Amino acid sequence: MKWEKLKVFDVCELAYGKSLTSDSRIPGEYPVYGSAGEVGTHTNYLVEGPGIIIGRKGSVGTLYYEKRNFFPIDTSYYVVPKENYDLRFLYYKFQTLGLDKLNSDAAVPGLNRNVAYEQSSVYPPLPTQRKIASILSAYDDLIENNLKRIKLLEEKAFARYKSEFDFFKPSNDNNRLPEGWCVKRADEIFKINIGKTPPREQSEWFNDVDSKVKWVSIKDINNSTVFVFETSETVTEMAVSMFNMNIAKAQTVLLSFKLTVGKVAITTEDMTTNEAIAHFNIEDESEMCSEYIYFYLKNFPYDSLGSTSSIGTAINSKVVKAMPVLLPSKKVINEYKKDVEMDFALILNLLKQNTKLREARDILLPKLMNGQIEV
Repeated sequence: MKWEKLKVFDVCELAYGKSLTSDSRIPGEYPVYGSAGEVGTHTNYLVEGPGIIIGRKGSVGTLYYEKRNFFPIDTSYYVVPKENYDLRFLYYKFQTLGLDKLNSDAAVPGLNRNVAYEQSSVYPPLPTQRKIASILSAYDDLIENNLKRIKLLEEKAFARYKSEFDFFKPSNDNNRLPEGWCVKRADEIFKINIGKTPPREQSEWFNDVDSKVKWVSIKDINNSTVFVFETSETVTEMAVSMFNMNIAKAQTVLLSFKLTVGKVAITTEDMTTNEAIAHFNIEDESEMCSEYIYFYLKNFPYDSLGSTSSIGTAINSKVVKAMPVLLPSKKVINEYKKDVEMDFALILNLLKQNTKLREARDILLPKLMNGQIEV
């Protein structure tokens, strides 16, 4: 049978999610999805998994595939396939339709269902759909398994950190420290630099063919797992020089300290950041390691440092530099690094594998979806 050119309306129904305010959610076993992804859990579900969630308001056209029963809220649609259309295939097919570019509302970004229904593409017979979905899902299953391993490795390294260092409370003046340990200001241990943003009105500094330096935003840190690999934007080497932008070398721990406070990640290469991110450059590797400061900053009680405003919580760079940091003895730091560095190295390797898997999948995706590659 030949491939048919069809509209979204021909292959599925886009059903509306249901209102479920954060106050009315009772934490449970079922994930709650909005347009920005999983936003919590609830004791009840609306849709039996597996299912596809599509962003309807806010993050327009975002796509999520959930294997479990789930509750889509009213900022999203969920997909109900029609007969002879495979759900997993539709998940991959919809990635090629440009749904994220179909904003039809002026004030709050929105995806009109009738507009989405009109998007057309070619669809193969059901057996071919299943073969294609099987090929692409094999990549995603490997990525998912790697992420599970990464989570276990991070939990293992954190358990080791917690067992030895969690007794220290930065806000407590009566901490009893072992001999040879002390508390110092952050800027006594690290060279702390703050990122910069080149002038936005001069677009030539960003995302040009000559832009080779990754520029980390808080969004990029939020999207990272332990290490930062990819960034949504890059800057030119000329911009770095012209605006005296600070470079965070590989293995530098980054900390967000404005609006979204306390997000932490480790760089994998030379990178720049925006001005809401501080770089914790280790000056003496014999007394400090990135694995330790990663967990220390990730679990620091920032509420004791910041001030709350209508736009969120923020601390300024002076406060960041003055943060109290527990400095164990050199012997203890080196023992901790020796115990966990293999776990961090495995995490880094698994993240690299996932990057390659995503790249391979994304190369195959359009070719499989337009019939360029036979299955």
